[in-house]
Amino acid sequence: MTILDAIKARHSVRAYKDLPLTKEVVSTLEEKIAELNREGNLHMQLVLNEPKAFQGTLAKYGKFRGVNNYIVVAGQKAANLDERVGYYGEHLVLFAQSLGLNTCWVGLSYSKVPGTYMLDEGEKIACYIAIGYGETQGVGHKIKTVNQVSNASDITPLWFKKGVEAALLAPTAVNQQKFSFEYVGMKNGRHLVVAKKGFSMIGYTQMDLGIAKYHFEVGAGKDNFEWA
Repeated sequence: MTILDAIKARHSVRAYKDLPLTKEVVSTLEEKIAELNREGNLHMQLVLNEPKAFQGTLAKYGKFRGVNNYIVVAGQKAANLDERVGYYGEHLVLFAQSLGLNTCWVGLSYSKVPGTYMLDEGEKIACYIAIGYGETQGVGHKIKTVNQVSNASDITPLWFKKGVEAALLAPTAVNQQKFSFEYVGMKNGRHLVVAKKGFSMIGYTQMDLGIAKYHFEVGAGKDNFEWA
């Protein structure tokens, strides 16, 4: 499965089978987490066989069931922390999809269980990601059009439109899709693209933007452009 295949196949899953992750899968995930932590300057941590974080009132309200494994996504407090969390966290989510796992980004519907994670000085938890074998593969949701979130047209490069199409498949908080992409032309022989977050009373737009930017890079081809 390619990453683009994973983007097309992956949907948020809130109900999980009572199946433990195999030692091989755990080892592969932990290697990837270590790699992404280095690249993104994050402190993501895999927690296994721990059901308490998703047994509270908020989790039940969010319709979570059977979540025994999850990733605590943390990092040093910084202005760009949420965007890095989205960008590198989505790397991990799509990698998990390629391993046959299901996931769900979780902003509020979890409880912090003492002893299940570590925070270094100056770090904060940004979100959790539920992970495991889903009861279903999830379902797609209504998405915006390319024209609603970009300036793609007959005169913009085809790769730009493909990038926007991939970004529109990105998970966002309550499916709000408060992001946009603008092709701004060329400079020094490189195509430039601007990515922007919109306003939302719900929040999480910076994290959503990080997720969408990674999707855009996969769809457009990272070598075709630079972020402006």
